[in-house]
Amino acid sequence: MSTSEVTVLIVEDEDSFVDALTVGLKREGFRVHVARDGAEALDEFDAVRPDLVLLDVMLPKVSGIDVCRALRSKSKVPIIMVTAKGAEIDTVVGLEVGADDYVTKPYRLRELVARMRAVLRRAPDETSLLVHGDEVLAVGDVAVDPERHEVTIRGEPVNLPLKEFELLTVLLDNAGRVLTRDVLIDRVWGHD
Repeated sequence: MSTSEVTVLIVEDEDSFVDALTVGLKREGFRVHVARDGAEALDEFDAVRPDLVLLDVMLPKVSGIDVCRALRSKSKVPIIMVTAKGAEIDTVVGLEVGADDYVTKPYRLRELVARMRAVLRRAPDETSLLVHGDEVLAVGDVAVDPERHEVTIRGEPVNLPLKEFELLTVLLDNAGRVLTRDVLIDRVWGHD
């Protein structure tokens, strides 16, 4: 994945860091979205489906630790905590709740970008592949909620006929596996 294809969600409430980081990352070719508090971060994550999240710990409304925990419960997207909290226990807690890396402020932009690229290299091919905890299935920009019979692409609702919806659900539920024609017919149309 080239840098120009990578969407980064910055979750930060300090304007000076947001501005500097946004300018620096755009100059490196990243697409950037910003959330300024924890609650907005959770909404923005669902709307944007970023490839990587840069997450502050000390946030208004919902803490960065709680945001990390919530994101990790439904997604394997890489998360790098970028925060002023530099004590060993803070780093350990951040990594234990699901962050992939932990960088303390002040940081050097080139080092942060190198860490971002390293985390992205280690990430699964479908960085936004959701875990089945909430029964929402997604690969890339496509998400299916089987319980509500809803499909979205990049957050926009899409109407599908019932059989197409069922087929898409089976495919996403088996992402990364090869399914034969017979298996698909059996799971979507049942036995004749």
